Amino acid sequence: MSKDAEIKLKVVLGDDNIPEDLFWEASQSEEPGEKRCEAAFISMWDAEKKESLVIDLWTKKMEVGEMNYHFYYTMMKMADTYERATSERQISNRMREFAGEFAEMVLESFGGQKSS
Repeated sequence: MSKDAEIKLKVVLGDDNIPEDLFWEASQSEEPGEKRCEAAFISMWDAEKKESLVIDLWTKKMEVGEMNYHFYYTMMKMADTYERATSERQISNRMREFAGEFAEMVLESFGGQKSS
């Protein structure tokens, strides 16, 4: 038996139409209610057009260092997801290697501590 699940994203815009606050809520979440976030990257595949539909949002409060971590963790998660979806371990590991190189580059450029 199928059931519906819903994910909501609320964007609070400032006078300049730049996001000031982002909130998300998922009907199947273990923690009900709205949750605040500072950035969201949403990618959906349009099978008919054979293209990705992407929404990239971040608030004015998102700092460059936080964005660097967000990109790093997103790349690592993409590698995990790609491996689960395709069983392509070698390619997934190369993606992880690149994410590690990215982390090293931004550390050199912006300073900060490396995450594992």
